[in-house]
Amino acid sequence: MKLLCISDATDTLIYSSIAPELYRDVDFVISAGDLPLRYYDYIQTMLRKDVYYVYGNHNLEDFGRMMKSSADSAFTYCGHPKAHEMPIFGGLFIDGKCIYDRKHDLIIAGLGGSMLYNYGQSQYSEKQMQWRISKLMPRLIYNKKRFGRALDILVTHAPPFGMGDGEDLCHRGFSCFLSFMEKYKPKYLLHGHVHLDDINAPRVREFGETKVINIYKNYILEDEMLGVKDDV
Repeated sequence: MKLLCISDATDTLIYSSIAPELYRDVDFVISAGDLPLRYYDYIQTMLRKDVYYVYGNHNLEDFGRMMKSSADSAFTYCGHPKAHEMPIFGGLFIDGKCIYDRKHDLIIAGLGGSMLYNYGQSQYSEKQMQWRISKLMPRLIYNKKRFGRALDILVTHAPPFGMGDGEDLCHRGFSCFLSFMEKYKPKYLLHGHVHLDDINAPRVREFGETKVINIYKNYILEDEMLGVKDDV
């Protein structure tokens, strides 16, 4: 399986005329936030690929309505969103949700937002993020019983604490993501928020059975074992 992962900054390569050919073998797109919703709409139109996304702490267009929709659907659902749940722009909203992508046999959850630093939208204290995680627990437990695994990919905006995060409060990672990975063992945690202006800066770290990847701007994730169906 091949995924195009994006976050925090638009990419001229994706806007180029060669993008449809360049990304023709991508299965779908994952965004860790801080990108305009119109960017997702463009990607879906030009690449003809689904885009799963969470919000960051910037580019919060339509944030309130989408989060209300998430709350109204009890935060978790299994399968593709219904037509009436779709946003105005392109993209499949997974912030605060856990979904099962039947086409690719993947379980994906999203926990967007940053550490609380100025009481703006899409900011959470450690306790608030832990509460958001607790809302996913029934679905994760169900997944473990039904599929033999709780989760394949966790998409966050902020990184886990101590794993490529910043020293300032805004860019500090969440400690509860560490306990989440320890308990539910997703194969990947994909995040953004921390900009990698140095192309040689490390993107990939490991925590137990999970690879933690900073997908700032543009990152291609290839894993031949993702999406391989088990007999369930």
